[in-house]
Amino acid sequence: MNLSLFIARRYLFSKKKHNAINIISAISVCGVALATLALVCTLSVFNGFQDMVAGLFTTFDPQLKITARQGQVFNGSDQRLLTLHSFPEISVYSETLEGNAMVQYKDRQAMIILKGVSDNFEQLTSIDSILCGSGKFQLHDKVVQYGIMGADLVSTLGTGLEFVDPLLVYVPKRNVRVNMANPATSFNQDYLYSPGCVFEVEQQKYDSRYILTSLDFVRHLFEYNKDEVSAIELKLAPGVSCDLVQKKIENLLGNDFIVQNRYQQQADVFHIMEIEKFISYLFLTFILMIACFNIIGSLSMLIVDKKDDVGTLRNLGADDRLITHIFLFEGRMISITGAVVGVILGLALCFIQSKFGLISMGSTNGTFVIDSYPVSVHFWDIILVFLTVVIVGFLSVWYPVRYLSKRLL
Repeated sequence: MNLSLFIARRYLFSKKKHNAINIISAISVCGVALATLALVCTLSVFNGFQDMVAGLFTTFDPQLKITARQGQVFNGSDQRLLTLHSFPEISVYSETLEGNAMVQYKDRQAMIILKGVSDNFEQLTSIDSILCGSGKFQLHDKVVQYGIMGADLVSTLGTGLEFVDPLLVYVPKRNVRVNMANPATSFNQDYLYSPGCVFEVEQQKYDSRYILTSLDFVRHLFEYNKDEVSAIELKLAPGVSCDLVQKKIENLLGNDFIVQNRYQQQADVFHIMEIEKFISYLFLTFILMIACFNIIGSLSMLIVDKKDDVGTLRNLGADDRLITHIFLFEGRMISITGAVVGVILGLALCFIQSKFGLISMGSTNGTFVIDSYPVSVHFWDIILVFLTVVIVGFLSVWYPVRYLSKRLL
């Protein structure tokens, strides 16, 4: 064993002349451990919220979405796209067409996004799990076209879950100037009826703006031909790697199309969450740096306490480098001990929270989607936390130890 490391280990666990040094050393370990615990738990909570939000989007967004790099719509009968039908990794292939429209119900109006979907949309997503009402997911029948609205949009228009009067939909005619004398002639209009249900994603982006209806209805209303779509949405077979399939499709389609997974489809939301997580990490790292000042105090007192030992070591031939390394190793061992204890306690607390939900969101009365803080421990976050604590601890003692060794010894 390295001599300086051996002596440092003896100094760390042996009783000192002044009991206060042992207490300060213990406080130093506890300070580092608490900062480490806070880092582990905070990052895990952010991961939990991120996984929860991703789960909410899962019921509405497809696993992979193909859109045109230029333009709002593209030809869905492109041979490269039709080739995807033969991919064994793809279990559901669905066409969609979106556009902005205005809807009116009695005396209320709202600007919405009208999304026309194929009849297999129910197989593409878990839409049934977010439906509310006595009806079922139905886009059309032989007589009428149905519109399934978001829950917040229902409240805005005051339609109720099962509206009796039809919903009037307005869309500007393509390539036609607005007739100021009679503006109504510049709009296409049609009616949507209620299937007896609404959807609730619990995300305002969808619940307050979207109406799902049939693909043919949207094509007719927006005056698109039967081959034009705004997106191709895909569901993959179980056990298939999404990243590998995404790269395979990108190579097939080239630069004319954009292929996005669920996280990329909601890039703005997850980017904001990543920024919040990073800022929290920086703040807690700063707190960790403050906690490391306790190590400096502990080492300075230890250097004074061990002056006689240092004199003995010098008489035995020890040089300044060995003496400095003893106290450097002492500070590093305090940092590593605190990091290990903090990681273990943080993982234990995360496990307890995930199993029993001890820390609740407060008296929410159904205000939030969940009752307690979600946690999700990611391996690389734990590695990041441990390395952060060790590096900050090492850097915090390097200069003070070298300075104090020269001044006090």
